[in-house]
Amino acid sequence: MTEPGPEEKIDATFRNGSLTAAGIILGFSLSFISRWVSNPNDWSRIDILPMLLLTVGIGLQVKVFADLLARDSLIAAKYDRARRLFLIGLGIVAIGIAIALVNDILGMGKMPMLG
Repeated sequence: MTEPGPEEKIDATFRNGSLTAAGIILGFSLSFISRWVSNPNDWSRIDILPMLLLTVGIGLQVKVFADLLARDSLIAAKYDRARRLFLIGLGIVAIGIAIALVNDILGMGKMPMLG
């Protein structure tokens, strides 16, 4: 894969679709963490790791969303960087959810995900 030139731009329609997808996924991530945090059960130390991962991953998603809203996001190199960061943030959120789910299945965490 070749690197884009310094002035190469992407089509605004393509960027807008990516912005929509990122916004929807960010909304799901925020909805998940909001529901999980508002659970009335007590927290335990084992809940810290998934919460930390969720927070970092969502922080990256918010940064990317802001980057995609910037005027210069049509520059291919900046768009590609934002896309990579978004996928990293999404992966971190997925790992956090997976750890929280495993904690819940094994009965280790006090923040249940399964009901």
